[in-house]
Amino acid sequence: MAIAISQEAFDAMVRENMEDLGMDADEALADAVEVLSLQGADLSGNHQLLIRSAPFPILYLLHLNTSLLRAGIIKRVPGEAAAAEVSPVVRVLDELKASHSSSGGLRQDLDGLVSLIDELRDLCCSGDGSENTAIAVRNGGVEALVGLCASARIEQERLLASALKALSSMLRDVGSTEKFRQSEGPKIVMDILKGGSESSDLLDAGFSVVAAGSAGNEVVKESFMDLKVDELILHVMREKSKTNVQSLYDAIRVLLTPDDNRVVASQVYGYSRRFAEIGIAEVLVSALREKVAPSSLPSACAALKSIAVNDEICRSISENGGIDVLLQCIGEAGEQKNKVIARSCCSLLSKLAASDANKSVIIQQGGFDRFLKLTSRFSEDPSIIQEVMSMVTVLTLRSPENAARAMEAGYGTLAIQAMQRFPSSGQTQKQACLMIRNLVVRNPENRTILLNDGAEKLIRKAKGMHGSCKDAASSALRDLGLDNYNA
Repeated sequence: MAIAISQEAFDAMVRENMEDLGMDADEALADAVEVLSLQGADLSGNHQLLIRSAPFPILYLLHLNTSLLRAGIIKRVPGEAAAAEVSPVVRVLDELKASHSSSGGLRQDLDGLVSLIDELRDLCCSGDGSENTAIAVRNGGVEALVGLCASARIEQERLLASALKALSSMLRDVGSTEKFRQSEGPKIVMDILKGGSESSDLLDAGFSVVAAGSAGNEVVKESFMDLKVDELILHVMREKSKTNVQSLYDAIRVLLTPDDNRVVASQVYGYSRRFAEIGIAEVLVSALREKVAPSSLPSACAALKSIAVNDEICRSISENGGIDVLLQCIGEAGEQKNKVIARSCCSLLSKLAASDANKSVIIQQGGFDRFLKLTSRFSEDPSIIQEVMSMVTVLTLRSPENAARAMEAGYGTLAIQAMQRFPSSGQTQKQACLMIRNLVVRNPENRTILLNDGAEKLIRKAKGMHGSCKDAASSALRDLGLDNYNA
């Protein structure tokens, strides 16, 4: 657990270094940062908070009872101007707040406001972005941008899009996302998305905020779901011209990812079922079929994967043509040597293959041959080979018939070759061991083939080289029929 440190304590330590130890200013500052970091002090100020949310209480771990939601320690020498006093971030924020609070400010100098907001965003995204963002959050940047969005009219599209983009760049941790929630940010953003659904720029910026605000914060996810963000997403996606709004796919994935480590039991599984029930999975399949832009396709696959949380949903995706579309995308990705799309499609297909009914569909449509062809196109890329072996592992799970087909197709040879070609890749070695297990555990006839090909030596080598492979390797040796599998 990180140790809390206040700004006052930090300044006192720097002052002591200078006055008692005779260090110069730069040396005193560097020494304080180093010593506190080695002692486990949290100089970022990102502490967690205790929240309970009805009707389903969300239990949080309370890190510390002081300095909650601080945006970070300003690393400065006492006596010099505080970073917040000289920071260009604060200067921009002060000008922005002054413009916003002045009578008619949003109407009189729209270009000036947009310029200020864009400058703020550039500062938060620059090389010093993390520190600049901390200063902006501490000095009311989140509240200022949310307030500006609430005051602007939907017709002021350029202003709103600029403000939303700046806001998404500022939402990086629980402290900032809680400020966003407490400022009624979710409702304000939802109102903008509903009113500006005809503008791709507004949609992209708005859903970027949904994604950034929901990341790592279960309560913000719940707020958006209470505001029926799922129904809004469905409405937007049914407009064919809007299916390439990548941030929309990112928003789906983040909303349905249990990424808040303060939560004892996340509600996102239920959210995934809601998304499927109202038809978002079906619309996502249609988007993939209608050729989502290549840059957005991985995000669309990740979104659909986050919805496929049970057998019923996986089967419905297949029944709507999802497996057909993915097999086609995998083939095209192989031809175009696009490994990002290939990996995304393989990862989604592995999730769908968890349904026994879908296993049959994939194999009947020539999945084994297609995947092997993909590995030949990416023979020097272990990440693609890992994804293929992962799929085959799922397809052969508890299915001796599929294991026999996989061996006939050449997956025993693939496992051996992958282990020989990528000995330093622990993940490749582990995945090969897992696949070998499923190829032999119910198919004793395959054991002799793999042992004759040198599987035992390769597995023992992987076990010795990679700690992450130990369990998988031992299990593979056992399933190969070797008595000394723990040796």
